[in-house]
Amino acid sequence: MRTGVLVMAYGTPTTPDDVETYYTRIRHGRVPTPEQLADLQRRYNAIGGTSPLAQRSDDQVTGIAAALERRAPGAFDVRFGSKYEPPLLETTAESFRAEGFDVVVGLVLAPHSSSMSTDQYMSRAKEALGERVTFIEIGAWWQFPGFLEIIADRVKDALATIPDSRRETTEVIFSAHSLPEKILATGDTYPEQLRESAERAAALAGVERWDVAWQSAGRTPDPWIGPDILQVLRDKRALGVSDVVSCPIGFVSDHLEVLFDIDIEAQGVARDVGLNLVRTASLNDDAHFTALLAEVVLDRVS
Repeated sequence: MRTGVLVMAYGTPTTPDDVETYYTRIRHGRVPTPEQLADLQRRYNAIGGTSPLAQRSDDQVTGIAAALERRAPGAFDVRFGSKYEPPLLETTAESFRAEGFDVVVGLVLAPHSSSMSTDQYMSRAKEALGERVTFIEIGAWWQFPGFLEIIADRVKDALATIPDSRRETTEVIFSAHSLPEKILATGDTYPEQLRESAERAAALAGVERWDVAWQSAGRTPDPWIGPDILQVLRDKRALGVSDVVSCPIGFVSDHLEVLFDIDIEAQGVARDVGLNLVRTASLNDDAHFTALLAEVVLDRVS
């Protein structure tokens, strides 16, 4: 019997008509106000109407499956499940259970782990699989050998676009999705994971000037982890920074939080304050990256 691999990601509306249903789902059944819906649709429209996340996730799953097949022919069955958009992760988990799989590995397409993000994927998948199926959870994988080297190479590629004459006033800003501050009271290590991964990636890239920022905070009354990248950009310019390399290390593909929050919103702030901002290339379905995720799976089941 093959081992199941349930690859999970956040999900995104497939078409503009799906935005309201998707938004209601991520609000746990609460229908968004017309203003909230219009704001989200505005952001999707700014990047072409929909996010490429669904296709990017499919491509990554295909790459992981191909890499596992090369390393262990016939041993794995790789399927995708989303947190908020069909195919939902419960549906995919139930398909493994219905087909009699004894072991399923859970992998979230996010390098850092948190009680409010990746842990929720795992708990939902485990419940859907039931007690009969052995569920092997893969938590944070940013420390897996090779991942930060891939990030460092992208940082160096972005730095290479900046003239040598401005390198001394250039800084790299590593960012990840913010979460509500209340996770800090539980001892969640998500912020520490981001800073440590940024520190190691900067060292691998030979970067001395770097910092950490947070992005894409939810539109809720609760405070979210900061500082926000938009304010950080303003602060850096005031301190004499001329150029910034934005490295959204917490994300593994092009989607709304990268294409809008960085490429449009952050880029707009950078222009307003006279700061040159370049972004590292997203990982997407890079063959080295998907092969690394396959190795993460193999390492966990060995």
